[in-house]
Amino acid sequence: MKYIIIIISSIFVNNVVLSQFLGICPFIGVSKKVNTAVGMSAAVLFVMVLATMVTWLIQHYVLDAFGLQFLQTLTFILVIASLVQIVEIVLKKIAPPLYQALGIFLPLITTNCAVLGIAILTIQKEYNLLEGIVYSASIAVGFAFALILFAGIREQMETANVPEGMKGTPIALVTAGLLAMAFMGFSGLV
Repeated sequence: MKYIIIIISSIFVNNVVLSQFLGICPFIGVSKKVNTAVGMSAAVLFVMVLATMVTWLIQHYVLDAFGLQFLQTLTFILVIASLVQIVEIVLKKIAPPLYQALGIFLPLITTNCAVLGIAILTIQKEYNLLEGIVYSASIAVGFAFALILFAGIREQMETANVPEGMKGTPIALVTAGLLAMAFMGFSGLV
């Protein structure tokens, strides 16, 4: 039952983008096309789960064991940067069109505060390794859900009659705000 609560809470109630406001940069930047949003979501899912696993192990078996908790943020940033480099190399070899489509936003996963934030929150919430993996995967699914939904809305808005002063970023921010308000409706679920 605990895992179901973690999953529902992470995807809907405490959505990383719409409730916790982590990962806004890729949310706004990559949400113009659905297929780019799907690619970014897959990359964030992979990096977030892998980063949470590695940082949890480092925290418990290195930092805590040797009393080096003060190095947590620096260590986690280095681990995440390394993992993003691996994802970038793999995407360049396996899916060059996706690599080109993501462009500058793939290296931005390194500085995506959602990845670092979830790695730190997993430690702060005192989750065990399995709970941490479920939590980070659920958060990444929630990120993907919000990103793909937002990208679909933005694609539809391209054909809508939007006033000239609201085209582009202004209407995207208003739409993101409305989407966040809609997700507030899930707050009574868990």
